[in-house]
Amino acid sequence: MKKFIVATVLVLLSYSATSQNASVEDHVFGVQTGFLGLYFHGETKLSDKFALRGELGLDFGFWERGIYQDNRGFLLTPVIVIEPRFYYNLEKRVKKSKRIDGNSGNFISIKTSFNPDIFTISSDQNVSIIPTLQIVPTWGIRRNIGKHFNYETGLGIGYYKEFYKQNGYSSNESGTAINLHLRIGYRF
Repeated sequence: MKKFIVATVLVLLSYSATSQNASVEDHVFGVQTGFLGLYFHGETKLSDKFALRGELGLDFGFWERGIYQDNRGFLLTPVIVIEPRFYYNLEKRVKKSKRIDGNSGNFISIKTSFNPDIFTISSDQNVSIIPTLQIVPTWGIRRNIGKHFNYETGLGIGYYKEFYKQNGYSSNESGTAINLHLRIGYRF
């Protein structure tokens, strides 16, 4: 009976110890890349389940002008992202002895990104970017691969607004924005 009580106390202590660790990390910094760009990011803990992510990167895209195939090209444009994230399954992952380091878990976020017209890297020097703001509620997951590498995927549908003003002409086009990302990254 004495061994049973000691074993039960040890199990309960280990359970309470792991329950207290079900929290996002204080700071996470890294770099991620996918088929649509390169991004440097940092996450700061707001509470046990909430983190604020900031991101600076280059979005990759294609442009097409006219009907001729030789009027196509690529461009890289800067992007600034602020994204509050809610990691909702950390306790469940800890109970199943799965990793939560580096904020590895499922999340819901509101991705707010802005593409300024500071500069554009393009295959055609006459292509420029229209400043665009996107607000996209997103569901995603992040998982670790070893100690420093991770992958992340996310999906969301939201709103975009373009801010175009040139030579007295302005256009404020808006519509539906889609966030679909699949990235692999390195955590510092």
